[in-house]
Amino acid sequence: MDTTPSSSDFIRETITEDLQAGRVSQVVTRFPPEPNGYLHIGHAKSIYINFGVADEYSGKTNLRFDDTNPLKEDSEYVNAIKEDVAWLGFEWDGLFFASDYFEEMYNRALLLINKGKAYVDDQSADQVRETRGTLTEPGQNSPYRDRTVEENLNLFERMRRGEFGDGQKVLRAKIDMASPNLNMRDPVLYRISHAVHHNTGDKWCIYPMYAYAHPLEDAIEGVTHSLCTLEFKDQRPLYDWVVRECEMPHVPHQYEFGRLNLSNTVMSKRYLKKLVDEKLVDGWDDPRMPTISGLRRRGFTPESIRSFVKELGITVAGGEVDYKLLEHHVRQDLNLRAPRTMAVIRPLKLVITNYPEGQVETLDVKINPEVPEMGMAQVRFSREVYIEQEDFMEVPPPKYHRLYPGNEVRLKDAYFVKCTDVIKDADGNVVEVHCTYDPETKSGSGFTGRKVKGTIHWVSCESAIPAEIRLYEPMLQEDADNALPFDERMNPDSLKVEQGYIGIDIKDAQPQEKFQFVRQGFFNVDPKDTTPDKKVFNLIVSLKSSFKIEQPNTKG
Repeated sequence: MDTTPSSSDFIRETITEDLQAGRVSQVVTRFPPEPNGYLHIGHAKSIYINFGVADEYSGKTNLRFDDTNPLKEDSEYVNAIKEDVAWLGFEWDGLFFASDYFEEMYNRALLLINKGKAYVDDQSADQVRETRGTLTEPGQNSPYRDRTVEENLNLFERMRRGEFGDGQKVLRAKIDMASPNLNMRDPVLYRISHAVHHNTGDKWCIYPMYAYAHPLEDAIEGVTHSLCTLEFKDQRPLYDWVVRECEMPHVPHQYEFGRLNLSNTVMSKRYLKKLVDEKLVDGWDDPRMPTISGLRRRGFTPESIRSFVKELGITVAGGEVDYKLLEHHVRQDLNLRAPRTMAVIRPLKLVITNYPEGQVETLDVKINPEVPEMGMAQVRFSREVYIEQEDFMEVPPPKYHRLYPGNEVRLKDAYFVKCTDVIKDADGNVVEVHCTYDPETKSGSGFTGRKVKGTIHWVSCESAIPAEIRLYEPMLQEDADNALPFDERMNPDSLKVEQGYIGIDIKDAQPQEKFQFVRQGFFNVDPKDTTPDKKVFNLIVSLKSSFKIEQPNTKG
């Protein structure tokens, strides 16, 4: 797998210096998701950086689940995250859970209490919040801040035994209520939660807070470079305080990089979970979702996602990335691997009146003109075919080069046909187009008698296979006010379902097989809803894009 950076960055420069100076002997990183939802495309960047950087330096990467909140976490999410990381092409060296270290974390909390660095607070969560202060005003000391070490030890042990209810007491660090960094104003280290944990069951009723647990996990596992997104920068002083005051024998260091935000995309796990819970989407793997499982079901490839995040690089600053860049990478990848086929999404019957009834021809077509070694496929041609509704107009506008009365076009890989008549229903809608064909114009015959300006695709009626074709647009409306709640910005046309036809050449297509529908786009066989009797195709990406790759300035 190619993880070579296109250029150096501050994280790689730091690691190189650490190795050369002997501060570390082996690079150890970790990817530490909380199992409270499915991974999304934003996590792909963190996965790529943590695994990729360690791989470049012959180091190790742990997959660790920060499962310190039993109210939100579940084994379903654990299994989904493991599947996603593996699908993206990465192998972890160690698989750990924060809950593996609960006893160690508890003992370190006892150490803090004995050192006078932590105390049990009886204030409610609201009271703690109200006395925290602001960016311009210091916080207020808790009335329980000066409890004795003996009293704090007794209360903390009773918290563990389950003698108090949820929210009755917390353990707080004793740092500085006047610190300019709000994270250092006696942050909560432990809270009470009488909930069943997915990994430890009901063994514990007190759980460490993430900001306390995370640095201890890194220290226990020997992590050398704790790479995280920029929103954790303000927590770095607390990270260092926990490692130092808990007297951890190994000292990890935290480094922050800009997170990935995609335009027109919901990137909050809380909002994504709301979409799932309110059944506004078809689960976490709905192809409209920016989750890794949703992208996989839609048809994105791991290679395209890795290529995308590699191009973004590692920067200190964050920023919004155009979703079209991600589409560009999957389009580039699929162009060289997806077989071409003809499929009709919105069918209109075309009858070739002078073609022999009952005759069926087999035509040889290239599977992928970009990759000749993929060989040839066979398609069937007959008197009646389906074409796209949009490829015929009874009264065409100027410069319309497709089919209309009196006009001649080529049926791709077959013959020239000329429209002679139309059949309409009672409402005046065209339901059938009649044409004649010129048998001398067969593709590959060398015919040069005349030229046509339009070529349209088709599927033979006699062997056409019905298929459900799902067309996707962005989940959010591009012109919606960003100040509106995200559910009010939802695009009502994010999914359109059409009943079309595919050709006999892909009748055996299997779930997750990808094809380019000629003139339409790249499509994936849906792995969830496809059955032996029903083919379902998801639009991955259209063939054309307005996205322009910036070229380097070579002048001057």
